[in-house]
Amino acid sequence: MSGRSAPLMDSGLLSPVRAGTPVEEAVCDQAWLQAMLDAEAALARTQAQLGTLPPHAAEVITAQARAEHLDLRALAVASRESANPVVGLVAAFTRHVASVDAAAAEYVHRGSTSQDIFDTGAMLVADRALRLMREDLHRAIDALAELAVRHRGTTMAGRTLALHAVPTTFGLKAAGWRKLLLDADRRLACVLDGGLPVSLGGAAGTMAGYLEYARLDSDGQCCVKSYPDLLIATFAEETGLAPTDLPWHALRTPIADLAAALAFAAGALGKLALDVQTLTRTEISEVAEPAVTGRGSSSAMPHKRNPVLATLIRSASLQVPALAAALTQCLLAEDERSAGAWHAEWQLLRECLRLVGGATHTTVELVEGLEVRPERMAANLALIGSQIVSERIAAVLAPKMGKTRARQALTQASHTAQQSGRPLGEILAEAPGLLGLFTAEELADLCDPTHYTGAARALVDRHLGQAHWAEK
Repeated sequence: MSGRSAPLMDSGLLSPVRAGTPVEEAVCDQAWLQAMLDAEAALARTQAQLGTLPPHAAEVITAQARAEHLDLRALAVASRESANPVVGLVAAFTRHVASVDAAAAEYVHRGSTSQDIFDTGAMLVADRALRLMREDLHRAIDALAELAVRHRGTTMAGRTLALHAVPTTFGLKAAGWRKLLLDADRRLACVLDGGLPVSLGGAAGTMAGYLEYARLDSDGQCCVKSYPDLLIATFAEETGLAPTDLPWHALRTPIADLAAALAFAAGALGKLALDVQTLTRTEISEVAEPAVTGRGSSSAMPHKRNPVLATLIRSASLQVPALAAALTQCLLAEDERSAGAWHAEWQLLRECLRLVGGATHTTVELVEGLEVRPERMAANLALIGSQIVSERIAAVLAPKMGKTRARQALTQASHTAQQSGRPLGEILAEAPGLLGLFTAEELADLCDPTHYTGAARALVDRHLGQAHWAEK
């Protein structure tokens, strides 16, 4: 029986960003239990391959290493007596194996220690969760590439310190979001492909228990010098994780690396979500989340369709850095095994995996269905008229009348435009110091925001690695 009593199960009620997403199942208690059993089974197979454990025992242990054979809730309660779940797991699993094959049960957890099994299980859980995240990141990255291409020339107001600055394009904004997600994926890939190690150290990191049992079980034929390396390498192959040169019971680099990569990923996703939230404001309305019947409704205001996807993503991005900082703090692990710092990691790590995994999955839906509204971008771009290209006008005027006089003239003309509501170009055409310097057509072109997006299109093309796109 699984022991997953519904009233006691963490159903995600207070963490909707991960509720119902693939990562939730990948890091739930059942998955964690299965990962620890996978570590036990892999250890038995490893020792059998090296001739220090009967092959038949390894087969039985592997066949019976299924989470559904154990009472999950009973294990959780029993863990209070040992401060970790592995002690109770080993006892319960040994009893279960003994019910099938008493001889095989003698070889469960042979020479191992709780932290080896838990940490290896944690790396297996993280490995599975990170792969889900990367799948979702790749989908989101592809969707953002399409948005960047489609809107590489869609002009919108660039905003700095919350105010209109100079024009940009929505394509460049989408390319920027894509760049952040690529950076996040690269960091996760680095951790995943080279840094999630097995844990094999034994009671105090000397591997003494493994060596002693190997000597006894091989009738003294075990080579003490080569066995540790062979054990670690074979165990890594059996689990699909990486070998490690030193036991890391109190050397928590793998956890700190995971924390850093997850915190960055959360921040990258959060930046995108925050931009979407801003652009969906009623008075801006330049984008909208994909419409789904009933989604985003308010309990009090029927007219509202709230940006719930961006809100979920942002909520995760605000939590993960704090959790990741706490994980990094667990580097302060005393002696050869910490009494508390190691234990503090478990829930922090799972929450980071849950939140980032939920956020990546939610981001896919957000960007694949994002509604872009160029007409609203054009309307907002016109709110301050040609003043949004004052930087360009100042640069063009400076060689003709001097930098100081040009700025003074433009400041006065901008003030007049604000007060009168007249186009800036008309006022500049009448300004005494500018008479005869420009034709009406030249001034109109100079004041056109769509003609002042700099290298936005080229930057999008360069980012996507495609130098020539047909104008969209």
